[in-house]
Amino acid sequence: MSVPDPFMTPDPQAAADSNLMDFARHVGMSGADYADLYRWSVTDLEGFWGAVWEYFDIDVDTPYEQVLAEERMPGARWFPGATLNYAHHALRNLADDAVAVIALDETGSCYEVTASHLRAQVAGVAATLRELGVGEGDRVVGYLPNTPHAIIAFLAAASLGAVWSVCGQDYAPKAAADRFAQLEPTVLIAADGYLFNGTTHDRRDATLELAHALPSLKATLLVGHVGLPWPSRAYPSLVVPWEDASTRIEELTWAPVPFDHPLWVVFSSGTTGLPKGIVHGHGGVLLEHLKTLGLHSDLGPGERLLWYTTTHWMMWNLVASTLLTGAATCTYDGSPAPLAKPDVLWELAARHRVTVFGTSPQYLLGMAKFGIDPSVHDLSSIRVVGCTGSTLPASAYPWVCDHVGERVLLASISGGTDVVSGFAGSAPNTPVWAGELSAPHLGVALAAYDAEGFPVVDRVGELVVTRPMPSMPLYFWNDPDGTRYRDAYFSFYPGVWRHGDWITVTSHGSVIVHGRSDSTLNRNGVRLGSADIHDVVERLPEIAEALVIGAEEDDGGYWMPLFVVPAAGVTLDDTLRDRIREAIRSGASPRHVPDEILEAPGIPHTRTGKKLEVPVKRLLQGAPVEQVVDLATVDAPDLIAYYARLGAERRDRSA
Repeated sequence: MSVPDPFMTPDPQAAADSNLMDFARHVGMSGADYADLYRWSVTDLEGFWGAVWEYFDIDVDTPYEQVLAEERMPGARWFPGATLNYAHHALRNLADDAVAVIALDETGSCYEVTASHLRAQVAGVAATLRELGVGEGDRVVGYLPNTPHAIIAFLAAASLGAVWSVCGQDYAPKAAADRFAQLEPTVLIAADGYLFNGTTHDRRDATLELAHALPSLKATLLVGHVGLPWPSRAYPSLVVPWEDASTRIEELTWAPVPFDHPLWVVFSSGTTGLPKGIVHGHGGVLLEHLKTLGLHSDLGPGERLLWYTTTHWMMWNLVASTLLTGAATCTYDGSPAPLAKPDVLWELAARHRVTVFGTSPQYLLGMAKFGIDPSVHDLSSIRVVGCTGSTLPASAYPWVCDHVGERVLLASISGGTDVVSGFAGSAPNTPVWAGELSAPHLGVALAAYDAEGFPVVDRVGELVVTRPMPSMPLYFWNDPDGTRYRDAYFSFYPGVWRHGDWITVTSHGSVIVHGRSDSTLNRNGVRLGSADIHDVVERLPEIAEALVIGAEEDDGGYWMPLFVVPAAGVTLDDTLRDRIREAIRSGASPRHVPDEILEAPGIPHTRTGKKLEVPVKRLLQGAPVEQVVDLATVDAPDLIAYYARLGAERRDRSA
């Protein structure tokens, strides 16, 4: 099979000057291309991760005994004997007068936090937490928007060896409590509110409600972010103003903890039941994020990253980890495209000379659809546009080239909260094929497996990882015997991580993501990726968004409807339906043409922007709402009622 021409190839000089190639020279592979480095990284795990440790000069209180003491999955033991601290590494590579964090919001306002100021605030908050009884293994939780306060609080907790977890304030108090109450936290840190689309959202009452739902609290730190006064209220525990904690003059210290000491708990999307708490360790996150940000994104001192995220999405964890590389990170509070200034993120990226700009496919497609041209701003500093959250369609690649920069590396990435990192993406020396991820990430033994557990190339299969990664979960919270953890990833292919995505590993080394395997369409035994249909349909200017579902029926039949949300002023009629069918037939295949095309009031998503394909499928099959989805995790809960009603009507007609 001939290799297709790439959409773009990396600049040879830029690739040669990258951290990745410097790393290659460090390990004696100066003439290697990416494929050579990748093969070595997954065949010699100890050699590769030991080299990452050396290259980034990991600082320890006690040395490790060996790199990988036990390779089984689950249960791999990395760097036993080593004691270190993530927070120490996050703050050690920044010159005192260097900008560490740039606080941005949707109004365009900003302020900068220097490294010396950041260290001082971390030291003050850590000392306050210590006085409040927080020690190693205790939990500190944040109900916070994406501002420097969240990063400071996280680093303060980590410096003590405490365990951090954070949730955005667009979550209702009950939804936040569903997460935090499992952890029995010692301290809650909460803000007075946040900005979104021109509105200041007051979260003072929500904070009080959340505090009352957490009986384990010893104290609540109150952050004045949007300028709302904190009234005197009957909090269930001691109240401490953030200003008092963060302005204390204290010495910055670190608790050396084992490599696999818990760093944070991140929660799954939680479409049904209580969200599962996924625990990652200090050392695993440290190495994985240094590899991802330092080698794949080529970040280092003098660089700046702006990646739109909320605090409850795993991308916030990567935003915070930018500091590990010595680069500055930007926080952003607000809508990614507020009505008053829909291109504000591009404007801020230009003003602050951002080098890595991160977003989602929906954002890029929305910019293109509504005719917003980022190039009116000086974007010459941007060298990487990162994109994750869902599949980036091929149609977005020329738009980025034309409207952001022809030499900008468009880095489509696929990973997960589960490993708080990426499985596949790009690197400074990899070609880019439109609609494809350039290659598996270094150290990720990625493959596509068929149903029998054999690897396949140029065919759709299950995304699996066949050898351990340091950032795989230590365990799930409240899963003492590991049953839920094993069932989540290792029950399908014993000893092999099954992630739940359908992918194709191509013969030229790239990776194509087709969507979640539990929502994959299976028509007459032929597996189809929902993303392939969404890509084609959402290119049509008449369509704002689309969702295709494949639902097995009780009589053995298979129903594959396509729900579309027409663009403003557009009506879904037979002419438009015919145009959609023809677009799918020619842009995907005749097999992809749906049974019906239905107009919907909207498409529901998780709060991190993923379409709720499986919950909608189950609703259409008749499952009750309470067994399908936690409404607190949905961006538009009213839409769930629409799909539940549609499923009930369909069952009534067939009865």
